[in-house]
Amino acid sequence: MLRIDDISYSIAGRPLFEQASATIPDGHKVGLVGPNGAGKTTLFKLIRGELGLDGGTIDLPPRARIGGVAQEAPGTALSVLDTVLAADEERAALLAESAHATDAHRIADIQTRLADIDAWSAEARAATILRGLGFSTEDQARPTSDYSGGWRMRVALAGVLFSQPDLLLLDEPTNYLDLEGALWLESYLQRYPHTVIVISHDRDLLNRAVGHILHLENRKLVLYSGGYDTFARTRAEKRALQAAEAKKQEARRAHLQSFVDRFRAKASKAVQAQARIKMLARMEPITAPEEAKFHRFTFPQPDQLSPPIVSLDGVSVGYGDRVVLHRLNLRIDQDDRIALLGRNGQGKSTLSKLLANRLEPMEGRIARSGKLRIGYFAQHQVDELELDETPLAHVRRLRPDEAPVSYTHLTLPTSDLV
Repeated sequence: MLRIDDISYSIAGRPLFEQASATIPDGHKVGLVGPNGAGKTTLFKLIRGELGLDGGTIDLPPRARIGGVAQEAPGTALSVLDTVLAADEERAALLAESAHATDAHRIADIQTRLADIDAWSAEARAATILRGLGFSTEDQARPTSDYSGGWRMRVALAGVLFSQPDLLLLDEPTNYLDLEGALWLESYLQRYPHTVIVISHDRDLLNRAVGHILHLENRKLVLYSGGYDTFARTRAEKRALQAAEAKKQEARRAHLQSFVDRFRAKASKAVQAQARIKMLARMEPITAPEEAKFHRFTFPQPDQLSPPIVSLDGVSVGYGDRVVLHRLNLRIDQDDRIALLGRNGQGKSTLSKLLANRLEPMEGRIARSGKLRIGYFAQHQVDELELDETPLAHVRRLRPDEAPVSYTHLTLPTSDLV
């Protein structure tokens, strides 16, 4: 059981939690939701002990193992499969010890423990997880250094799932998964034998893979039963009732105050007026729920361009000498809205890079409208960023002609093709 009891925590004087409490029984699958910046990722760090509480306690059973995916997954010469197997540190340590142990009793203990943790089926279990996340048998044998940052994050996710911690903390796990991988993860989490807390904006995941929602708002934690849709409905009903009660109380207050103002000075009504003053003092204030704050972005209308804005005629594209997509024919007009679907490794990102002018065609002809402006957001945006840049420096590099004062109120640049 995870017990969060009356915790408080602040960053640079800004409180994120104030006497917040929640209890999550063993085996529960919980979605952690709340406004951006409310402190969801910080709560994970507090649970893992990476940050110190200002007050309160977070308690877990003795020897409970906590698992989560690191922010970055390094590329090494170790194969994908071996990297995942190494994530089970107990198994790896026992196997290493068994190779050198000479004491018969210790060897027996090691073999018994290896059997208890099902060590001999480890490779099959790890391979199954990797296949679910999009790695073929051939892919699993390649070193992790062969893969981009996003694919290495999948390896890291596979590793933590394989190690089966008692408390699994996942922060936006579907961000680096395609549709098939996300659906597989939903199914896996439903069957996961221990406690799971997942931060996600994926409504389908929060409806199908979890049975409770832990809501972080106004520095408090509230646990709701059911998936996200049930939570949203329950919370809306609760807020509507709270708003109605607040309005009713406001009207009652106004009525009492009106009587006091009219008759306080009259001797014949002084007793009644004093009674109403006491009623007002005893009345517990009911606060109407605050409306959510929205940040509005404006998108200027793009210029009208002659169709088609992009056309491909017999185009082949790939990397080095390896052709990924052969003899493509495609026409895109300005009013098109296109969803690009396909299995892992089929070339979806390659086609996107071709359209975004990140890759040159190996053969064939690609034509773009002369005034076409293209906006490109990569699947793994870290590959597109200069990691030592601040957000402000990044925007300045992209928009050197923009006055610095306006960066706090951006009008987003328009693109004809996104």
